[in-house]
Amino acid sequence: MNDFNLYILLHDIRSAFNVGSIFRTADCVGAKKIFLTGYTPTPENFRLEKTALGALQFVEWEYFEDPMDVIKKLKDDGVPLYAAEQTGDSIDYASIKYPSTLCLAVGNEISGVEDNILEVADKIVEIPVYGKKNSLNVATAFGILAYQMRNYAN
Repeated sequence: MNDFNLYILLHDIRSAFNVGSIFRTADCVGAKKIFLTGYTPTPENFRLEKTALGALQFVEWEYFEDPMDVIKKLKDDGVPLYAAEQTGDSIDYASIKYPSTLCLAVGNEISGVEDNILEVADKIVEIPVYGKKNSLNVATAFGILAYQMRNYAN
């Protein structure tokens, strides 16, 4: 699908290795751009390259301190925001069709997506988990969601 436009918002991701891995997967799914916000490491951090394996040169990115600046810009352009989080309002990621243009917000490895981002999200999607832990690694979750969104976009 050539008209798939995935934007990614990474807010307060702690691990440069997770960010590098997300860059690599973003390149594989043909993502348009990654927005890095808060204290998320940027490609200037040499640790990203270890897991990005060259993808840093292929995926456009931009840094903003405040994620709300990115969200406002995207929403003004008509881009819906989907957040990856487990909440009382979240829906199973596999149960819906996705628009061909969207932004996926992924949050901190421990605390997840911040409430102020969830409040403005058009949809909150979750990946069901069945073991003792209640969450996946952020880079793993991103990969699952990115491919689902690409494969099931309208």
